[in-house]
Amino acid sequence: MPSQINHIGIAVHDIEEAAKFYTEQLGLTLGGVEEVVDQKVKVAFLPIGEIRIELIQPTSPESPIAKYLEKNGPGIHHIAYQVEDTGEVVEKLIGQGVRMVDQQPRKGAHDTLIAFVHPKASGGVLTELVQETGEH
Repeated sequence: MPSQINHIGIAVHDIEEAAKFYTEQLGLTLGGVEEVVDQKVKVAFLPIGEIRIELIQPTSPESPIAKYLEKNGPGIHHIAYQVEDTGEVVEKLIGQGVRMVDQQPRKGAHDTLIAFVHPKASGGVLTELVQETGEH
């Protein structure tokens, strides 16, 4: 089960513009920007203590993030929890009847395996499960 919060995902229209608040006003350091092609997004992490803020920008109008921004505007999109084995947690949750967005883990940014729990199963909060598989 989760060991800590991995990151808080924030949907933005423009990573560089949104990052200015975090870097210039709060003094955080912007990590590299990475494109996750199959999710149609660009992401950037800003480390703070043991967790990170993840800025997520759509790269296509068909991206789920583009649709989220259209409906809700910029803001907190999800909370991601660190797990040791995403596949094992997904299997357990499905076995308990938890509604999932992902039925099996998929590749995420920064060499991770991820899976999303449907917000209707978690009190309206989109929940991401993250397994670190390499250096990030």
